[in-house]
Amino acid sequence: MQRLTVITVLIALLTATGVLASERLDRIVAVADQEIVLASELEREVQGIQSQLMQQGQPLPDLDQLRRQVLERLVMQRLQLAHAQRAGVRIDDATLDAAMQRIAAQNNMTLTQLRSAVAQQGMDFAEFRSGLRDEIAISQLHQAIVQQEVDVSPREIEDAVEAAAAQDNIEYLVAHIRVGTPEGASPEQLQSAEERAKQLREQALEEDTDFQSLAETFSDAASAEDGGVLSWRLPGQLPGSIAEPATELETGEISQVIQAADGFHIVKLLDKRREDAQIVEETKSRHILLQTDEGVTDDDVRQRLESFLERIEEGESFEYLARMYSEDPGSEADGGNIGWTSPGQLVPEFQEQLDKLEPGETSEPFQTQYGWHIVRVEERRERDVTDEQRREQIAQQIFERKSQEALEQWQRQLREESYVDYRLESP
Repeated sequence: MQRLTVITVLIALLTATGVLASERLDRIVAVADQEIVLASELEREVQGIQSQLMQQGQPLPDLDQLRRQVLERLVMQRLQLAHAQRAGVRIDDATLDAAMQRIAAQNNMTLTQLRSAVAQQGMDFAEFRSGLRDEIAISQLHQAIVQQEVDVSPREIEDAVEAAAAQDNIEYLVAHIRVGTPEGASPEQLQSAEERAKQLREQALEEDTDFQSLAETFSDAASAEDGGVLSWRLPGQLPGSIAEPATELETGEISQVIQAADGFHIVKLLDKRREDAQIVEETKSRHILLQTDEGVTDDDVRQRLESFLERIEEGESFEYLARMYSEDPGSEADGGNIGWTSPGQLVPEFQEQLDKLEPGETSEPFQTQYGWHIVRVEERRERDVTDEQRREQIAQQIFERKSQEALEQWQRQLREESYVDYRLESP
């Protein structure tokens, strides 16, 4: 079960109209261990989702169903925050301030403008900061769980590489909705979850319904906050319960309801692709690095590098000069040899100079964050890196799949071991 993100709530608040539920008489709508959820919190989250769906032109879901789903998410948020506190997760002000700056930048605002925008919508800025602090704490808790529970072995990677080759290396981009059920669910719980999943599938099939918005609002999967979208994956790296149905769909098609041990799933195939060969141009080069200090200016080192260029033109060895004068500890002993590099491996300013040169040519002096350089291109070659990239990609896919499974299992266990008392009344 996923929490509502502060960023999502902010966007909704910035467009919401009307009187906030917090202005009404408050009551407790749920107790989660020692924590409570208030009606005002629930209604604020519900109004935010409704506003966002209206902005997107999506039909509004059944209000009672939406309230129940949002309440469950708030309960899970409380339980996870309490666990994070017990685990010693603390978010300091510096971390929180950096996150605030990122949110402002993502919304093309300064921090002052973000503060004003929050205040204009009647939300206390301290409350907004507190919500963001909670979100970061839960994120760090999830990272710790994944780090502790998830391991990808070389054997797993090799097996997956072989399986991918057997399936012609076709990858699938899917979105899915999970209606979760507890372990040892009763027949009544299973029936209720299946009926809810069927209702969601009917909604998804409607022409004006966006599957990803539906997943974001109602899915119990760890991918809910991403609209249910999983990254591009090979069949073997899709969750086991949906792998086969997903690969049998046509692009844009929605599956039937799929029953699994963790609940009922609905899958939509967004796209599929076959990976082409990946050919990169590599460059072998040498460089000389000089740095400035209190007694050595930019002009000083630039003039010195220009003198090296004159000596090279007169026939002196670049390799010798680099060994004698370069201040790069990683390459000076090897005559400034950088070795073979691919685009993107070096800082942009350095790569830009390499791209201008033909084999045998030497650059003019230029500056990077490391100091001043001259660089000489020695050779160029093309290399097929398809297998290397596929292996790295598959390792990442395995990690993502196992991380999602570990988090969902941990969340289910946390929920089942916790005391929760719902007090939600129909409006």
